[in-house]
Amino acid sequence: MSIPMRTLACVLFCAAVLPAQTTVVRCGKLLDVNSGQYLSNTDVTVEKNRITKVGPAGSAAPAVDLSDKTCMPGLIDVHTHLTSDPRFSGSKRLSVSIPRGALIGARNARITLMAGFTTVRSMGAGGYSDVALREAIEMGDIEGPRVYAAGTSLTITGGHGDSGPLAPEFKYSGSGVADGPWAVRAKVRENIKYGADVIKLHASGGVMSKNDEPGTPQYTVEEIRAAVEEAHKLGKKVAAHAHGTQSIKDAIIAGVDSVEHCSFIDAEGIRLAKEKGTYLVFDIYNDDYILQEGMKMGMHPESIEKEKVVGKAQRENFLKAWRGGVKMAFGSDGGVYPHGDNWKQFPYMVEFGMKPIEALRAATVWAADLMSISGDVGAVKVGLKADLIAVTGDPLADVRAMQNVRFVMKDGKVYRNDK
Repeated sequence: MSIPMRTLACVLFCAAVLPAQTTVVRCGKLLDVNSGQYLSNTDVTVEKNRITKVGPAGSAAPAVDLSDKTCMPGLIDVHTHLTSDPRFSGSKRLSVSIPRGALIGARNARITLMAGFTTVRSMGAGGYSDVALREAIEMGDIEGPRVYAAGTSLTITGGHGDSGPLAPEFKYSGSGVADGPWAVRAKVRENIKYGADVIKLHASGGVMSKNDEPGTPQYTVEEIRAAVEEAHKLGKKVAAHAHGTQSIKDAIIAGVDSVEHCSFIDAEGIRLAKEKGTYLVFDIYNDDYILQEGMKMGMHPESIEKEKVVGKAQRENFLKAWRGGVKMAFGSDGGVYPHGDNWKQFPYMVEFGMKPIEALRAATVWAADLMSISGDVGAVKVGLKADLIAVTGDPLADVRAMQNVRFVMKDGKVYRNDK
């Protein structure tokens, strides 16, 4: 039996010309984060996972009707720890295996996505569990945000990523320990070998570690520069954990792409960050959680006492840095507090100097710029990936409306749509 030529041609070519799956989302108000203005009664047309049209609402009924809500781009948190959980604080962390951490991450990834955060940087996780989490999300095994994973954080011997409560006879050493420029280069190469998207290093001491101080330098300029040179050569960015005044400046001078925490930054550090175009990432909400809930969660008393000093200085210096004209991106240190509460940082960013639209830009267009993904996410416009969320209320009038997420689309797929 012969097949007519027309039928055969259709078998061969019709699939290629079938229209892509199209979804129209109607927004009562759509926030243009670049202009800071609302577009009223607007349709966002999505084909597959990209936005193909943004314009006035049409006469046809939309596939998704958000005409009573405020739409905006999916949010970005550039400093989270998806595999961490405050329920396992202090010495309780010793009971969490790498597989258990990955499962904690799966839970937290979904919670984070439902809170409207469609992209995150996971800033360090044991055993590359954040890399595994990223891959599971990408393959559709679990629901979660788009993850940029740091893998193992680099640290000096006894540094913020290596100190702990174990006695010497246990001979514990953190998997990210690297001392000296060439050891640092080797550790960067190893991280990238195993799938890291970004390199995280500890330039100073920290709050949650034992036997160190947040303000003290750890990595030297030479060691940080070695990490930066190696990472940049291999196409990856570098984020430096740095609370201390000198460590912040050392990291900026060495060429890191972002400084995390920035608690004791001084006028010279602010000037250097502005001059070099270095992004600063202040996590200024979690001080509340640590001081109010830390003891109950098992955080070390030493950590609580450190936070009493660090948190106050960090908020004051956030205001100084913002007034100093530096670049800033939204990073909350999720995992120190419960995931899903990322939005709680927005009101503090406003209280300490930003306008609501500026706080939202830090979690959209500015965060995307830091991560070099502005061509994909960070705004609602033609050509970008269809990451779209909606809230009830007006976040430009009261940024606390960001707690009222009712709709989440990532990559053109709807994950949440509260009726």
